[in-house]
Amino acid sequence: MANPRRSSVSFSSDPPSPAVAINLSLPSPPPQQYNQWSSLLFLKRPHAFPFLLLCFLLLTWVSLKFHHHYHQQQQDFDDPQGQQHQEGRVYRGPDELANLKRYDPSPSSKDFTDDRGWLLNPIAAAQRAGLSGGAQSCVAAHVGQIRPGGVRGNHRHHTCNETFIIWGAATTFRLENALATEKGYAEVTIGADEVAVAASPSGTAHALINVDRARSTYFLGCQDTIISYSNSETDFKIWKDLLVI
Repeated sequence: MANPRRSSVSFSSDPPSPAVAINLSLPSPPPQQYNQWSSLLFLKRPHAFPFLLLCFLLLTWVSLKFHHHYHQQQQDFDDPQGQQHQEGRVYRGPDELANLKRYDPSPSSKDFTDDRGWLLNPIAAAQRAGLSGGAQSCVAAHVGQIRPGGVRGNHRHHTCNETFIIWGAATTFRLENALATEKGYAEVTIGADEVAVAASPSGTAHALINVDRARSTYFLGCQDTIISYSNSETDFKIWKDLLVI
C-alpha cells in the first residue's frame, strides 16, 4: 500500500525581511493634542474638584470687583455731591451742609399742610428734620421781610442758637461750615415755591439773601437767648460780599 504523499512545509526562524515587515504600533499623537488629552483626563479625576472650585471662586471674585467698580463709578456720575461713605469720609449733600430742610407746601403735600395752607412750629420742625444746633426754645422771635436783592444776617451770634423758617421768594441761605468748601461756608438756594427750616448753632455765621427779581422773602427767626446787638455777643459783616447785617 502506497504511503500518502506528505506535503512538506518548512518554517524559517529568520525574521521577515525589512521589505515585508508589518509595523503594529499606533502613531503617537502630536504634542499639542497629547496635552489636550491629558488636561481632559485630569479634569475627570476626583482630585481635580478643588482646582475647579478655586477657579470658580477666582472668577466670582473678579466679577464682583468689576461690578462694584462699575456701580461706584455710576453713583459718582449720578450724584457728584454724594452722601456716600468712601475711604472713611462722609460726603454730605448741600442742604445737609447748610443745616437746612426744604418742604413742598403744595396741597398735595400732607406733611404740614391741609386745605387752609401750611403751618410749622420752628422748634419741632427743626428737631424732626434732624437739624443740629437749632434753638431749644423760642425765648426771642422776630419776623421779617427781605426785598429783592436785600440781605439779612451776615453775622455770628456767640450766645444763642437760632432757627429760621424761610418762604416767599427765591432765597439763598448761607451758613458758616468749615467742612463745606474751601470758602468755609455752605450755600443753598430755596425756591419761591418751597418752605425751608434752617438752623444756625451758636458761634456760626449765617445770612439770608433774596435772589428773586420780583418777590419778597419772608422769614421767622427763633432764638433761645435774648441777644444784645450793642455788645460783643455778635460779630458783624462776616462776608465782605454781603454788606447788610
